[in-house]
Amino acid sequence: MNKAGERMWNGLVKENPTFVMMLGMCPTLAVTTSAINGLGMGLTTTAVLAMSNLLIALLRNIIPDRVRIPAFIVIIASFVTVLELLLEGYLPSLYTSLGIYIPLIVVNCIILGRAEAYASKHSMIPSLFDGLGMGLGFTVGLTSIGIVREIIGAGQIFGYQLLPLADASKGISGYTPVSIFILAPGAFFVLAGLTAIQNKVKMNMALNKKADQSSDSTDSSCQSGCGSCTGCTPQFINEEKEKQEEDV
Repeated sequence: MNKAGERMWNGLVKENPTFVMMLGMCPTLAVTTSAINGLGMGLTTTAVLAMSNLLIALLRNIIPDRVRIPAFIVIIASFVTVLELLLEGYLPSLYTSLGIYIPLIVVNCIILGRAEAYASKHSMIPSLFDGLGMGLGFTVGLTSIGIVREIIGAGQIFGYQLLPLADASKGISGYTPVSIFILAPGAFFVLAGLTAIQNKVKMNMALNKKADQSSDSTDSSCQSGCGSCTGCTPQFINEEKEKQEEDV
């Protein structure tokens, strides 16, 4: 896998900020009351991550080590301010929904962490894709949580009514929303559930891979004779040795 693809895969799966590294929990739990809020917050953070990583990688040999953290914060804050003004001007409804969490992107540990751990030590292109991978992984995490919370808590997805709601006054039977899922406790429930599912899938994939490798090693050893086969029982191996001694 090439460098760019490796960085993208790393952010999306191996070191997903939400489900693996558990970073950026404040916006993850606060803004994911709906799928559109999670998607908007994730894409905004992705844009800041990609642009700040790119600029920090470009200036990594110019920024003195003594002031690198303040310099990183200034760069990140500049991009956050630009995006905040763009959202306010072109997407006012999303800007209102996200509220204070847009300027708080400046202190998001994902962005500062990638700047310090990766962008300040690598060239521009890998740093750009590292930011994109981490940002998209964050977006997938927030959007997934928002989708589950919105469906269970309101019967909707991206604002569209997915499940017909029950209306007792009119005698209409339908889905009764579980309102706790659009409240603060619901964010913890959904995050825990999706993290458990992700860990289970990764564990099964690792076990299947290990089983395949074990099978391949057994097949290769059998090709060189029964005496070197790791899959044979010790009794069978001893019998083969005794036959060889009798022949001699």
